[in-house]
Amino acid sequence: MNGETLISCRDLTKLYRMGGQEVYALRDINLNVYNGEYLSVMGPSGSGKSTLFNMIGALDKPTRGTVTIAGVDLTTRSSLELAYIRNRHMGYIFQAFNLIPSLTAMRNVMLPLLFSGMDNAACHERAEEVLTEVGLGDRLHHRPDELSGGQQQRVAIARGLAMEPAIMLADEPTANLDLHTGEEIINILRALCDSHGVTVITATHDHKMLDKSDRILWIKDGQRDRLENRADIDIRVGKVE
Repeated sequence: MNGETLISCRDLTKLYRMGGQEVYALRDINLNVYNGEYLSVMGPSGSGKSTLFNMIGALDKPTRGTVTIAGVDLTTRSSLELAYIRNRHMGYIFQAFNLIPSLTAMRNVMLPLLFSGMDNAACHERAEEVLTEVGLGDRLHHRPDELSGGQQQRVAIARGLAMEPAIMLADEPTANLDLHTGEEIINILRALCDSHGVTVITATHDHKMLDKSDRILWIKDGQRDRLENRADIDIRVGKVE
């Protein structure tokens, strides 16, 4: 983490109107995320974590407010421009892995590279490189149903890393994994910050992720509750103080 602001959210608000009622998924969130930072977003179900994740990830637009990444205001960009930003600058990891069942690990990782216009040989070389980096060099040609949950999540991480993104967004990345496998995935995400300088943002319920974080943002009822440095939190097995 070098202290330079990469992502800036200002007065970020998402409002839904349902049956004549107004429901705020997010309300007036202000946040700076630094280059190379590992930020965990914590809060109960329905608190707004995934909504914030989608705003920063250019997957949805706010009702009001702005999200700026490296000086680019996402809220002013067209759908085509946002698709380009997602493909070139962001990697995504989801709770359900979101791999294509009929494709091998290699082909799943190659997809974003092919969409970017890279030729097939270069795609193949890059996919093998990142799969090897996450420990799956011997599983290149296995389909998802031939891999464990942890291995599938590693494929998802490799796919997210393939385009060398500046930002990796992980939505509940350990939720479907056992304790040991979840810790392995957390360590891989931390290594992305340390070895690649990737800014990692996780939306999570998993308190094990806090120990690897630089900062923790707590969301409650769609609002910023508090933002804390990891060093200021006393983390013990089974509880956070």
